[in-house]
Amino acid sequence: MISTVDGLMPDANTSMLDRVTARVHRSPELRRRIDVLAPVLVTLLAAVLRLWSLGHPHALVFDETYYVKDAWSQWNLGYSSEWPADADKGFVAGDTDTFLRGGSFVVHPPLAKWLIGLGMWIFGPASSTGWRIAAALAGTATVLLVYLLAKRLSNSTVLATVASGLLAIDGLGIVLSRVALLDIFLTMFSVLAFLFAVLDRQSHLRRLATRWRPPGDDATVRGLGDLGPVSWARPWLIAAGATAGAATAVKWSGLYVLAAIGLYAVISDALERRRMGVEAWTWGAARQGVASFVLLVPVAFAVYLASWIGWLVTAGGYDRQASTNPLQALWIYHQAIYAFHVGLTAPHGYASPAWQWPLLIRPTSMYWHQDKLGEAGCTWASGCVQSISSIPNPLIWWGGIAATVYLIIAFVLRRDWRLAVVLLGVGSAYVPWLLFPERTIFQFYTIAMAPFLVIAVAFALRDIAGRDRHGQVITGGRRLTGQRLVWVYLAVVVLLSAFWYPVWVGMPVPYDFWLIHNWLPTWI
Repeated sequence: MISTVDGLMPDANTSMLDRVTARVHRSPELRRRIDVLAPVLVTLLAAVLRLWSLGHPHALVFDETYYVKDAWSQWNLGYSSEWPADADKGFVAGDTDTFLRGGSFVVHPPLAKWLIGLGMWIFGPASSTGWRIAAALAGTATVLLVYLLAKRLSNSTVLATVASGLLAIDGLGIVLSRVALLDIFLTMFSVLAFLFAVLDRQSHLRRLATRWRPPGDDATVRGLGDLGPVSWARPWLIAAGATAGAATAVKWSGLYVLAAIGLYAVISDALERRRMGVEAWTWGAARQGVASFVLLVPVAFAVYLASWIGWLVTAGGYDRQASTNPLQALWIYHQAIYAFHVGLTAPHGYASPAWQWPLLIRPTSMYWHQDKLGEAGCTWASGCVQSISSIPNPLIWWGGIAATVYLIIAFVLRRDWRLAVVLLGVGSAYVPWLLFPERTIFQFYTIAMAPFLVIAVAFALRDIAGRDRHGQVITGGRRLTGQRLVWVYLAVVVLLSAFWYPVWVGMPVPYDFWLIHNWLPTWI
């Protein structure tokens, strides 16, 4: 965008958008209003798309058959219990208290199920809206968090609005916010943890610069030496550890987020010490790394352990009686969970190994219902279909993959820390799954990648709209052409989301309408 910040003046090749942007930058009051209004409007859009007719379908969709019932028994007993074999039909009909007292072997930590259970307690366990309200609110919050993270990385309201807007209208984000599964909670806490990590980086580096001076300056008198100082006052890093612990308390894959943030904290500190001229910067960074570990990991462990409090203080949970020591019993239980995860190779019609995810080969069908002409009021000759699929907006998804590749190249050329954060977010949500090619996993796990993919798209679009390969602002006809390409891309994305929305939310549509959404044979 052309603005007074860029130091550019409008000319014959200046687009209307650049002229508006320049005017906004010249009016601080207008800019403040836009800075407030943009995230509010994007979040409201996300809320409408996620909350509209949230209770439809009134059925246990896909793995809701596990998580909804587990959440309700956990809310009542403190642990997830077993249910009768035919409990689903009765539960949907309103018979929600048929849970048994015996502990059920659940393979994910309890935090997301506490949140799902809270929604059921507020709206009633027989309400399908109650099953899903917590997921819908988490998905809406994630859109806002993407805005805040992108704004913090770019200092651009436009870039942040584009990134969060793409997630607001993307099918993967919408679908995972409208079903009571665990992954949207994992995603929310992961994005929040990265936001805290970025805030920590900025505050820590500022503090580092004020506390250290080159040898011979007054800083050496203060005893800081050539290693540089050790900082313990890092509240944002503690917050990042707590939220990464919360992500892990939803699914163990949150551990990758914790590891990525810890690695980033150490590397960014080391590079800053080297840039500042700290003579023994490697040893100084190692010393700070130990402090960072102490600030980050114990709080993450405490949050994770706290999520198990219901299991720990009651007697009926699975494996709870394995030891008289509740913590030892919990360790035994965790060994059983680990064995389950590493040995999970059962065939499934919608299984999709991680190498397929970038290609979008096999999305997950979560709900399917078909009526023939004349049944249930169906008036279409081809029949009526209600479908919920985890397929994202293809243009956002494939654009995100292309943008990620572009950001890798741009990072090599620019060494821009902001691009590193985005790439680390994508990598922590994707790369570990490549290590388990035989395990039964699903495409909808990619919801944890989606926030960082849309930020990658926004950064790439900004470059297309007017920056060269080194990130420098360009002018003239090339900039105008780039902006037009960006507008065309965004317009087509919006149209595709409108086209796909009915099959993301289970709206009744003609069978032929549903069929034309299946661009690849593997999408059926």
